[in-house]
Amino acid sequence: MDDLPIGRGVVIPGHELTVRTSRASGPGGQGVNTTDSRVELRWDVAGSTALDDGQRARLRERLGPRLTVDGVLVLHAEEHRSQHRNRDAARARLRELVTEALVPPRPRRPTRRTRASVERRLDAKRRRGARKRERGAGGTED
Repeated sequence: MDDLPIGRGVVIPGHELTVRTSRASGPGGQGVNTTDSRVELRWDVAGSTALDDGQRARLRERLGPRLTVDGVLVLHAEEHRSQHRNRDAARARLRELVTEALVPPRPRRPTRRTRASVERRLDAKRRRGARKRERGAGGTED
């Protein structure tokens, strides 16, 4: 299988990708019963030589729920009638997932409250306190 260029300097070697085929459900007419058009694409993220330690950690964090216990990413494609098109769809989905997962998160820049928002909050607290004082002052006598 060919190597899969991801971007950001990452190229998944073709020998790390495992493809299995099986019978798909869905469109295909009579051929759906005889053709192995469903494609299962597996990539061992934990043991990949295409990633450095930082990239591997980021992928484990971002793709965590999609990985098996062994750190293998499994993708299925069965939307096309052709095995070749399903293989291309699975590879494209893998490229998209890994590309999105490798984007480093943007650092959060803490913002300051505006003076007006602080004044609004304090004014609301003063009004709420005054309302409670008014309720308690009168009281009810039985």
